[in-house]
Amino acid sequence: MAVLKYEEIAESLRARIAAGEFAPGDTIPSGRDLAEQWAVSRATAIKAVDVLRNDGVVVAKQGTGFVVTDTPVARPAGARRSGSARILGGMPYLRIGTPDWSEPPARVAAALGLSSGVQALRRIRVLQLPDGTPNSCVEAWFPPEIAESAPRLADTAPIAEGTTRYVRRQTGRFPVEGVDVTTVRLATDAEADRLGVATASAVAVLLHTAYDQAGRPLVCEEGVTPSVFFEQVDTYAM
Repeated sequence: MAVLKYEEIAESLRARIAAGEFAPGDTIPSGRDLAEQWAVSRATAIKAVDVLRNDGVVVAKQGTGFVVTDTPVARPAGARRSGSARILGGMPYLRIGTPDWSEPPARVAAALGLSSGVQALRRIRVLQLPDGTPNSCVEAWFPPEIAESAPRLADTAPIAEGTTRYVRRQTGRFPVEGVDVTTVRLATDAEADRLGVATASAVAVLLHTAYDQAGRPLVCEEGVTPSVFFEQVDTYAM
């Protein structure tokens, strides 16, 4: 699928930030400057900046414009209901290690429809509270056909246009349904280390699976949150 102009501009800005041309706290070019540089309308330039803002790469600073953030922002697994902003509930996060191919846990493999022994691409992040305390860790698993068609998923750096937009552009597939299953169990050694809690601490586990327009799984995320931080509130008519 063709790259739209605003996506091309956003991608260029993201590459310049990744290369160190704009360090955390630096101001990126204004919408007017970008419009002149790329010979596009100001609306297109602003849309490109919005991509970076929604991805947590830049934030608005009064009297300055948009500045590069110290850390990227992501949302916990699940709760991605239609109509909500992509950054809703966003938190600073740290990417753990390098995305790798591995055999997913049985529940994830079942959600992705993978047979035993089949590997998927895994991306791990730890979401943080304002004081830097780990809030939750998320393992995102992409089935082989998605990961192979969207090779940048294997990169450590955030994808400026957003993972969903990138996957759609590469594959033509996009999420239309999400299924969230919440359970409780004890943290594994690896999860306890990432979250800074005692081994075998009680944790809530949210298994989020996104399905495309043909009902095929696009990604399965397993979000793990220490019990002290987990609360679910539902409001509904009676």
